[in-house]
Amino acid sequence: MKHHFIKFTITLFVAVFLFGCSGPQVSQYAKEKPTLDLSEYFSGTIDAYGIFTDRSGAVVKRFTVLIEANWQVVDGKKIGTLDESFEYSDGTKQKRIWTLTEVAPGKYIGKADDVVGEANGSSAGNALNWAYTLALPVDGTVYHVQFDDWMYLVTPKVMINKAQMSKFGINLGEVTLSFYKR
Repeated sequence: MKHHFIKFTITLFVAVFLFGCSGPQVSQYAKEKPTLDLSEYFSGTIDAYGIFTDRSGAVVKRFTVLIEANWQVVDGKKIGTLDESFEYSDGTKQKRIWTLTEVAPGKYIGKADDVVGEANGSSAGNALNWAYTLALPVDGTVYHVQFDDWMYLVTPKVMINKAQMSKFGINLGEVTLSFYKR
């Protein structure tokens, strides 16, 4: 009897742990409006304003991003370039150029110099979810950190982005951005 109780307790603990780790699925936003068309929203000039908060919620950095974006069709696939210029509150600047490819309706891969491998994205309704590993330089050392990146189109011109950053499954902080399409 005691063995069954221990087995039940362990099973219950594992189930609660796994349930607690599951997050939203992009498909649950399929009926949300306005519908996000990545190649339509990320076309032209977009301004973004963001913060990075540590795991306690304290704001560590503020930043702005100027994005120049365009898309073309190559071999029947939509390919986008997002040229991002970051300026941080401490005066530092950074450049990231994303190449996004729509591999199927609502499915994307993304590449950038500081992305390890490829970013994988899925969209439905007004939402887009990216998963990727970023090579993040901190005080002379480069750390590979994972991003669970969610974007939600609020109006045709405004999008909100929340990204959880983690290492070995441990939450390191969150990036919050608001995008404004000119």
